[in-house]
Amino acid sequence: MKILDERRAPNPRRVRVFLAEKGIHVPFEQVDIMSGAHKSADFAEFNPIQRVPVLVLNDGTAISESMAICRYFEAVQPDPPLFGKTPIEIGMIEMWNRRAELNFFLPVAQYFRHTHPAMAHLEVPQIPAWAKANKPRVAEIIRIFDERLCATPYLAGENFSVADITAMIATDFMKPARLTIPDGALHFKRWYAQVSSRPSHKA
Repeated sequence: MKILDERRAPNPRRVRVFLAEKGIHVPFEQVDIMSGAHKSADFAEFNPIQRVPVLVLNDGTAISESMAICRYFEAVQPDPPLFGKTPIEIGMIEMWNRRAELNFFLPVAQYFRHTHPAMAHLEVPQIPAWAKANKPRVAEIIRIFDERLCATPYLAGENFSVADITAMIATDFMKPARLTIPDGALHFKRWYAQVSSRPSHKA
């Protein structure tokens, strides 16, 4: 078993943080996406979409997409539960994780990919207007998260979950994207300080 990884990319980091929270150790094999290693025919045999991360099992089965990999390990080792235990927990975590992924992580990524010079050869064409359109979406979802975190310590409720991992990675990704947390988002800033102090944040 191994995970095809890229240390600089945010999606593979979601898996690494998840595994760190679980205390699961898996060998990582680095794939240099900046040099185009993920575009090779060999890599495409594992993932025809040509994205990292990819979990390769001992029988050769390949599972790509960060949340699919996390789901696999949640089933292998249910504790601590990062996708929830009860029906309400599972539903709430899924809802907030989807919100974090589609309304936060994705706009930050789009802003980064369509503005950063280093991404020009990977994001063809770069569309500055699309980056500009995504910037206010980041501020808006942080406002919504801030309201939520006024009432709960974590996004999905009382316990740290995969939703917090996704939102934490998106927040970290704001730095290379040159985006900032709005000054008034005090509850969001409290939450970020809390989750980023966890040992898994270093994964």
